[in-house]
Amino acid sequence: MFTGIISEKGEILAATASGDSVRVVVHAPGAVAKARHGDSIAVSGVCLTVIGSEGDAFIADVMGQTIAMSNSAQWQPARSVNIESAVAVGDQLGGHIVQGHVDGTATLIDRRQSGDWRVLRFALNAEHAPLVVDKGSITLDGVSLTVSAVGDDWCEVSLIPETLVATTLGLLEVGEMVNLETDILARHIQRLAHFDNGGTR
Repeated sequence: MFTGIISEKGEILAATASGDSVRVVVHAPGAVAKARHGDSIAVSGVCLTVIGSEGDAFIADVMGQTIAMSNSAQWQPARSVNIESAVAVGDQLGGHIVQGHVDGTATLIDRRQSGDWRVLRFALNAEHAPLVVDKGSITLDGVSLTVSAVGDDWCEVSLIPETLVATTLGLLEVGEMVNLETDILARHIQRLAHFDNGGTR
């Protein structure tokens, strides 16, 4: 479990394909310093299990399903990624409840500066759009954010200078994709409504 508060920016040092999976080596000194074998670390919002370490980097396997659901470009060497270690019981919940199980991706379709803030607009597909609400929580590339505006097929987030510097979101260009995780509470409500309406799956 995570909170969407990024602790450091890391880098994919190596990515080796094996069947439909990829073994990655991720440079993340802060996370590695306190990580043990089997611990969970979120890499741009994707929960990975530590299977080993090399100096200031950890090693993890990315399953085929995870690759299909996430931004495939992030699993390339030299890619900058957002890092968050799993939250411990009793830690401060600074963001919101984040599972590290991405729902898919969203594409940046507009960005504009508003004083010190930067407003990013992302396209939402028909599956994700009903789960995103104005002033609700959303996770983009592992970063816990508040939705500042929403339409039928898009949403906006407003980034403070600290977020622009401390995460990879400040580097995003129009047309690039991010990993998207919607609010788990919204997903539960959608599931309950499905059965209330006579759903059987």
